[in-house]
Parts: sequence; C-alpha cells; structure tokens
Amino acid sequence: MSDLALSAAYDQIVAAGHQPQTRPCIRSFFDETTFTATHVVHDPRTRAAAIIDSVMDYDPASGRTSFHSAEQVVAYVRQENLNVLWQLETHAHADHLSAAPWLKKQLGGQIGIGADIVQVQQTFGAIFNAEPAFTRDGAQFDHLFTDGETFSLGDLPAIALHVPGHTPADMAFIIGDAAFIGDTLFMPDYGTARADFPGGSARTLYRSIRRLLSLPPQTRLFLCHDYKAPGRNTFVWETTVEAERQNNIHVHDGISEDAFVSMRTARDATLSLPNLIMPSVQINMRAGHLPAPENNGISYIKIPVNTL
Repeated sequence: MSDLALSAAYDQIVAAGHQPQTRPCIRSFFDETTFTATHVVHDPRTRAAAIIDSVMDYDPASGRTSFHSAEQVVAYVRQENLNVLWQLETHAHADHLSAAPWLKKQLGGQIGIGADIVQVQQTFGAIFNAEPAFTRDGAQFDHLFTDGETFSLGDLPAIALHVPGHTPADMAFIIGDAAFIGDTLFMPDYGTARADFPGGSARTLYRSIRRLLSLPPQTRLFLCHDYKAPGRNTFVWETTVEAERQNNIHVHDGISEDAFVSMRTARDATLSLPNLIMPSVQINMRAGHLPAPENNGISYIKIPVNTL
C-alpha cells in the first residue's frame, strides 16, 4: 500500500476510533516472566474482540508447558461476554511461546499473522532442520495479513501494517485509535527493538518506525514488551506517537537513519540471545503448535549447536 493510500485509509480508521461509541476498549495482561504484554481489544457495542500476542507458560528446565497467563485472559473475556474473532500475532516471537491455539479452543478466533511469516519459516525451518511435514507457506495460520489489509472488529475499523526490521514478518495492527506495534518500539525511555536476528535489519527497522511515527500524534501505541528502564520502578506498555517522537532515546525526531543504524548495530552486538529463543521460534513459526510428536508420541524442541 502506498503511503498516500495508507494515510487515507488510516484517517478514516482514526476518525471512527475517536468517536466515543467506537473507541476500542483495551485490557492488557503483563507476564513478568517474559516481560510480555498481551492485549485484549474489543468493540464496546458489539463485544467483538481480538487477543494480541498471547503467552503460553514454559519451564525451560523441565520442558513443561502450562496456561496460567492465558487463563487470566479467558476469565476476562468470559466475564466481559466478548466474542473473540481474532488471535493476532504481531510476529513470530523469540522471547515467549504463543498460547493462540489453546485460546482458540477456549474462546474461538482465527489465528492471524503477517504474510511474510513464510520468510521466517524458511529461515528457521532450515536452522532447526524441521521435519519434512513442516510446510513453509504459512498454512499453520488461519489468515496471513498483507500490508494495508483492512478488517474490522464489530463497528471498529482496523488495518494491518507491515513494519519489518526486527523480523521480516512484523505487523502492526491499528484498531480504531490504537496501534498494537509488537517489538518495533519500546517505551520512550527504553528505546527500540533489536534487529540482529536472522532476516532482521536496523535500516529497515528505522524506516518501519518512521512509518509508524507518521501516524497522528494522539494515536495510542500498545507495546509487546517492557523491561523497566533504569530509574523506573513500574512496568508500562502504553504510550503515544507524540511521546515517542519527542522522547524515544533511540529514534526521536531528528535522529537520522544512519545514526540510528550505527547505534542499533553497535548495541545489538552486545546483546545475548533471549533465554527462550530456541523453544519460542520453533513453536511460534508453527502458529503456537508443538512440533509433531515423534514415534514415541513425544514432541521435542531442538537446540542447534554453534549455529545462532
């Protein structure tokens, strides 16, 4: 979608989103183990809802999964009598496992992600030497969103934006006056996402961020993670375009693309991999499903040695 067409589509969505009767209701659930915010957004009139970036609990020592975090989401959805239409993923996360299939069984909703997930599947399918039955065409997901694709939650208009850089498949979902932007940006005092995973690009990330920051200044931004910046004692996962443009320590207005790429590249070189990257990517590239059981009936997570 061209920037001009995007601007026109977005203006319509934001105009609707700022109407009191169609402004989305949002409840967020924060998982401190993985520093992940799961967002439940719904239309106040029709109760149509989407769950964005859910968390399946995983104990790396035992390999056991559980759903304590997701159960809180289920309780809220049922309490509010919401009709879940979507289980949305902003990208294939490397720091937590998705609970989307489990939540779909409990509450319904199609599992959706950006169409470029196929690039992630191709890259990591090779890295993990995935089984022959693992297709690399995105078929594990119910829906693959393309850039600029519009959809709705009841009366709430929505649009999907492709914002690659952190990974090739990152999508932001704008619903009414709220944008769910995954890992592209963090709170202004913490900065921006890393761009050193396979298929990532600091230069592409900068351009995606500037695309997001061209949205109206009052747009509410809901983040996927928070890590408490130095000097801040509380977790926070909501900000605005205006706050990011004025105060983001990595990419506020006036920071050039080259300066950002230099900073991001140097910073990424100092970072260790996320603790859960091995299980997370293997599960999330399969839309939250475990790898197929082997001949003993057990699913296995692979760890490639000296590869990443």
